[in-house]
Amino acid sequence: MSTSTPKVIAIIPARYKSNRFEGKPLALIQGKPMIQRVVERAQKVDLLSQVVVATDDERIAQVVESFGGSWVMTRTDHATGTDRLAEAAGLLEISDEDVIVNIQGDQPLFPAEIVGQVATPLIEDSTLPMSTLIYKIVRPEEIPDPNHVKTVFDCNSNALYFSRSPIPFQRDPEESEPPTYYKHLGFYAYRKSFLMRFVELPEGQWERFEKLEQLRALEFGYTIRVVLTDHDSAEVDTPKDLLRVEALLAAEQQ
Repeated sequence: MSTSTPKVIAIIPARYKSNRFEGKPLALIQGKPMIQRVVERAQKVDLLSQVVVATDDERIAQVVESFGGSWVMTRTDHATGTDRLAEAAGLLEISDEDVIVNIQGDQPLFPAEIVGQVATPLIEDSTLPMSTLIYKIVRPEEIPDPNHVKTVFDCNSNALYFSRSPIPFQRDPEESEPPTYYKHLGFYAYRKSFLMRFVELPEGQWERFEKLEQLRALEFGYTIRVVLTDHDSAEVDTPKDLLRVEALLAAEQQ
């Protein structure tokens, strides 16, 4: 592996069809498509040498083209966003040692600093295959919510498990203080060589139950470094979430 500093490339998977919110990347937030807000935030990150949208729909591609963004067209039959990410990485001919940051297309208010936070472990340690972000839960309603994925990790900040259930389980709540819960933020950094290997692995059994593809990496013995961030990032999963994001954006602009 090269000893030179790897490049860091952001790829933003954006598909049109979604069970809960069809056409989500094109949803308007204060009059601007959500995918445009994500791309423009990413373009402000100095660490990134390239920002590319990986889509499967001409409507999304045309919108990205209209505001001067870069895009690649990927297949429509990908099972996961990571599969789309890997196809895009192959189309872009990214070097094996370079770092790919997966920026979620449904997090239009992500703080720019978190890109550096998630990518730095792979820049500093060439043996690490992937990393991701976690955030200390401060809203109690997120703890039992299966849409907010919880995680536990070891003393070296390597993930032990991710779950839609509250982990850890507190057996004797009357005998101790409640545990601190950490939720997983959907920002990943991958070594390009590992990303291509990852998508060739079969589905893991824990992944199949939890519907969390990062469990595949753990089940097959790969390390996921977790980075604790002070920044939460609001997701848009349903049209209702747009209202919260618009309120947060309005507060940010004040």
